[in-house]
Amino acid sequence: MANLGELERAVMDALWNSGAPISANELRDKLASSRGDGKGPALTTVLTVLSRLEQKHFVERDRDARPHVYFAALSRASHVADLMNEVLETSSDRTAALAYFVGSVDESEAETLRRLLAARSQ
Repeated sequence: MANLGELERAVMDALWNSGAPISANELRDKLASSRGDGKGPALTTVLTVLSRLEQKHFVERDRDARPHVYFAALSRASHVADLMNEVLETSSDRTAALAYFVGSVDESEAETLRRLLAARSQ
């Protein structure tokens, strides 16, 4: 899974938070409003980032809509899970890495893990 740059992450956050497909202009406006100073990237920059994210299979677009609208090709949770798996795959000792991770979660998260693992084994 490709790493995302700062602007790519901001674009993905905006798409994940939008709840519906949005145009590049709407996306540019969302990015500008999230900065606090009202200045966002140029529309051409947003389109370039969207094109790169499409190539990385993070974004899809509705080519029939005018203007084109864009949406996340995967959920935020799916992306995070992919990142976690990618990191685990690079570990020379997966058991140690998992043990360290489990030791770092709070009790509520540990209970969630127990519940999910129990449901998986049924």
